[in-house]
Amino acid sequence: MNTPTNPSPLQSGSHALSLFNTGIAAADPYLAVQHCLSVEDQHLKLLLISDDKTHYRTEDWSKVHLIAFGKAACSMIKAAQEIIPAHLRSDIAIAVTNDENITHIDGIEVFSSSHPLPDDRGLTAAKKCAEYASRAQKNELVLVMISGGGSALIPYPVDSISLQDKITTTQLLLASGATIQQINCIRKHLSQLKGGGLARLAAPADLHALILSDVLDDDLSAIASGPTVPDATTFYEAINIVKGYSLWDEIPLSVQHYLELGLQQPTLETPKPGNAIFANTTHTLIGSNALSLQAVFKAAQDLGYEAKIYSNQLCGEAKQVAGNWVHDAKQLLNKDLDKPLALLAGGETTVTIKGNGKGGRNQEMALAFCIAAEQQGLIGNWTFLSGGTDGRDGPTDAAGGITNPNTLKHIRDVGLDPQTMLDNNDSYTALKSSTNLILTDATGTNVADLQILLIYPHS
Repeated sequence: MNTPTNPSPLQSGSHALSLFNTGIAAADPYLAVQHCLSVEDQHLKLLLISDDKTHYRTEDWSKVHLIAFGKAACSMIKAAQEIIPAHLRSDIAIAVTNDENITHIDGIEVFSSSHPLPDDRGLTAAKKCAEYASRAQKNELVLVMISGGGSALIPYPVDSISLQDKITTTQLLLASGATIQQINCIRKHLSQLKGGGLARLAAPADLHALILSDVLDDDLSAIASGPTVPDATTFYEAINIVKGYSLWDEIPLSVQHYLELGLQQPTLETPKPGNAIFANTTHTLIGSNALSLQAVFKAAQDLGYEAKIYSNQLCGEAKQVAGNWVHDAKQLLNKDLDKPLALLAGGETTVTIKGNGKGGRNQEMALAFCIAAEQQGLIGNWTFLSGGTDGRDGPTDAAGGITNPNTLKHIRDVGLDPQTMLDNNDSYTALKSSTNLILTDATGTNVADLQILLIYPHS
């Protein structure tokens, strides 16, 4: 396909949105689960992947218990239910997802709970998950399907910490600019399910997890806070993270006391690598940000762009990251491009909340990019998109933002100052005023964020 070297903002925006949707489609959880399960001679076969080599796990399981949680839970458990013969399926089958992705499925208990902050519905669902996992017996299989959002959707704090105290702690960490890995470290040490807790409950039954990754490096201990895998983090690290963000005196006393108790009582630690409870536990990574990014890369080439990966582990403060993108884009334009370029990234940035506006990390990055483009003198034709593959960026109905050289003018034309809006963390209002929000509805999947910068040769 011949891509115009100087397309209109509408054409360029259409290309960016098409590429973004390609990345979402590559993480289809229903198809991914069905690819990993098969039945042979009335026995379930699980596809395992290690070092890019595939093999299968199959045993004479008398029952298979289905537990799914995360934004893709309904699609994943429906796919498993359709593959696994009825005589193998236990009456234990539960899916926990967020309100936007809830779907009724015959034969499955489906629960809806809150994300990104947990609620009482999630606590009820988490207790059900724990109860069902505990029922499984030796020679049975607990098939766990995990996707992004699981940390918030199944909150089950230790007995001495109330759900509200855990919510308060999570809110403080989210607003502090702490990374998702740091937040998960604390979550694991306050939870009965996370950090290997679910695997501990399921033993001595066998366990296999089908995992849709929403974190950088596909660190299994970070996805939904690692409920089925060992946890190498410690109470000591958790305390240092809280103190490092100057939150120790702000978190609830119950959380302070439990973290300190964990230092004194080794039995409270999360299960570590080598623990016997993981002897019969396996997993398959069925989708990830990296796989979606590669799909976008190929689609950009098919559209006629020269495609380059800017970063496959994009992280850091969203505003700063946006400024770095602009600087690097200027360098590329100064080299006299001879064909359109698609600069692509995947990952998850953070936002330190200082204002009282509305938005999310992707909207903030999109707004910050066009402000930095004006400040740094990025001239020419470009389109920048930053979006969450789950279709929800922060506490908004938008997946992210898509901006171009005309965005700031449109914002100012309605009487708003872009820099003031950014400083107030009010990117949603700014981008809505200029019709630069990405509105996809909930996508049913979640593999973190994708960024797409399309730049064109000077005309």
